Amino acid sequence: MYDQGSGRSEQVECELPDDACQLALKQLRGLGDGEFAWVRLADPSQSDLAQLTQEMGLHPLAVEDALHGEQRPKAERFGDMLAVALKTLRYVDEETAVETGDLMIFVGSRSVLTVRHGPIDPCPEAARRLEADPDMLRLGPWAVLHAVLDVAVDAYSDAARGVRSTLNRLEDAVFSTSRVDHTQGIYSLKREVREFRDAVQPLVPVVQGLLGGPGKEGHGPEITPYLRDVADHLHRTDIEVRTLDELLDSVLGAQQARVGTWQNDDMRRISAWAAIFAVPTMVAGVYGMNFEHMPELGWTYGYPLAVGLMAIAAGALYRAFRRNGWL
Repeated sequence: MYDQGSGRSEQVECELPDDACQLALKQLRGLGDGEFAWVRLADPSQSDLAQLTQEMGLHPLAVEDALHGEQRPKAERFGDMLAVALKTLRYVDEETAVETGDLMIFVGSRSVLTVRHGPIDPCPEAARRLEADPDMLRLGPWAVLHAVLDVAVDAYSDAARGVRSTLNRLEDAVFSTSRVDHTQGIYSLKREVREFRDAVQPLVPVVQGLLGGPGKEGHGPEITPYLRDVADHLHRTDIEVRTLDELLDSVLGAQQARVGTWQNDDMRRISAWAAIFAVPTMVAGVYGMNFEHMPELGWTYGYPLAVGLMAIAAGALYRAFRRNGWL
């Protein structure tokens, strides 16, 4: 529970979902003047949300979205209640993976409900920031929305830096002298970046839409600069993710080109050795035909001469191929 006038907050956590819902209902019904409540649920059941639906005036469609999660980032208004859906994420460098979750935020005139799916929870950090800034608390439920968005967008920026670091390592590996094919790693990272992009890109117009002007979305002019700051950070992250996606395309093309070069080098090397061995094979084949009348068959030095000619011809071919870079 938060007091807008004093900027004070009181948080009560319950281990059992039923107890948490009952406590949330009690706080919602006991709100005084200038107070608002923030209810946080994680992977709730239908019965959990049903207890809060009537008290908070949640629309059935909004409840359905919150119950199942996996929503595309969006903002919808149901009467006096604003519902915002977004993706939470973090980058796990050890696994080269972008881990995602879902978060629904319901903002009313005197209450906020956040429903989380997945292991990533920006709400504790958002609550800590609000407690450290009483002036923000005086802005009411929209201060909670701003804090949650701010923490989520900061996580986007951290994830983008992690992806950039991994991409830099991949670039160094691709252009190193070692002949290791990193195509699988590049594809894997590109798939994670696409998931990252699907979380960030749709949220940009959502946050921009919250800046429609004081009163248009139900907030006062005081919160607008804070929301604009979040929108700016999100826009920069969106550009960074797009850049990462394009760079991955370039790195993938470079890797495929290097693989093609390695294959061409191998084919030239094989062809060169085949040509070198073709000369002695041809000479030996001619003298192995067992004809009675053949040149030098009765000469004492015929065999050494033939072997010498084969060695000289093979050596000359080897030198020519080495000079041309085929060997």
